[in-house]
Amino acid sequence: MIRRFARPYARAIMDVVGSAEKAGVLRIELTRFDEMRKSSTELQELYANPGIEYAQKAKITQTIARRLGLSELTVKVLDVLTRNHRVNGLSSVIEALAEMIRAATDTVAADVRSAKSLNDQETADLRRTLEKKAGRKVELTIKTDPELIGGFVAKIGSEVYDASVAGKIEKFRESLG
Repeated sequence: MIRRFARPYARAIMDVVGSAEKAGVLRIELTRFDEMRKSSTELQELYANPGIEYAQKAKITQTIARRLGLSELTVKVLDVLTRNHRVNGLSSVIEALAEMIRAATDTVAADVRSAKSLNDQETADLRRTLEKKAGRKVELTIKTDPELIGGFVAKIGSEVYDASVAGKIEKFRESLG
């Protein structure tokens, strides 16, 4: 869920970088930092603690950014978020930015649950299939869900495409009852 404060930050990022492609690169870097932050309870507590001064938080942020090899622009974005006590809300900013990038590139998000890990060819085939159904480019997020037994379930907006074995079994049960 995108929190209300996130969209102005995402809009500012889009305005500063000037293109959806550059915003996409920044999004990847911000996601790397956010994954690091989320994996550490200590970092989450650090950024949430108003008793720790900005200078100390900024120094830690810069150290992490250097270790991750993040660009100067990404460090500046993180600095603004740190100064404004919004680093723990970075996931919302990233999602708002992703939404704006998709809008700028006429792309839709597709959340896919697959019964097994997909190789590159299967992923490409799935993308083509979903792009035909959606009539637009598709950004895939794929998660493995062995409970599906086989196939996949894709959600694009409010549309759900169920091509799973579990879904077919359920439809068969419903037709019998």
